[in-house]
Formats: sequence, structure tokens, C-alpha cells
Amino acid sequence: MPIRPENRHRYPADWPDISLAIKQRGGWQCECLGECGRGTHPGRCPNHHGEPAYGTGSTVVLTTAHLDHTPENCDPANLRSMCQGCHLHHDRDHHRETAAATRRAAREKAGQLSFFDT
Repeated sequence: MPIRPENRHRYPADWPDISLAIKQRGGWQCECLGECGRGTHPGRCPNHHGEPAYGTGSTVVLTTAHLDHTPENCDPANLRSMCQGCHLHHDRDHHRETAAATRRAAREKAGQLSFFDT
């Protein structure tokens, strides 16, 4: 997953090396065991980096996910190599929350609070 510019400072300078080590640990296969909640695979996700994705045939891009959604926490136990599909599903609730907060902040800045924001 691309790192948003406003979050780049939250990642350690050696993040590329950390991420590479996690992908190597997993043998360049998605390490998701169902934490993503997709329900598309029993057991470990079968997707391998650079190969056609299970079910869709699109090319798999392996990413490194923070299980607790905290970029500062780079403990290997908190990191999983995940295909882009599993990573997006794993982060969906977190993305929903941060998107809502971003929209709310933009409305507040513009002075456009709605009845539901109070």
C-alpha cells in the first residue's frame, strides 16, 4: 500500500528493509490466515507476489500490513505480508474511520458542520 505523504514521518527510515524482511519471511506469499475477513480462502491466502491472484487473475502485489494499524509499531509480530486484497480488507474499518474524520475536519475548517456532527 502506498504511504500517504502526511503519514510518511510515522514510518522508520529503514521501513523498506523492514518490509522486505517481512515479505521474505513469508516466502513472498500472503501470510493472511483469515484476519482480513474476506472469506475467500480457507487457511493461508494462496496469493504469491507477481503471480495471478486467486479468484481474480490480477497480478498480486505483496504489501506489509500493520495488524494494529500503527506504523510506528514495526515489531515483526505486528507485521504480516499481505496481498493487496487482504491488506485492503484488513484495513477497511480503519480506512472508513480515518476518511470520516478527514471529511469532518474539512467541514469544520470550512465552517460547514451539519446537524449530525454536533
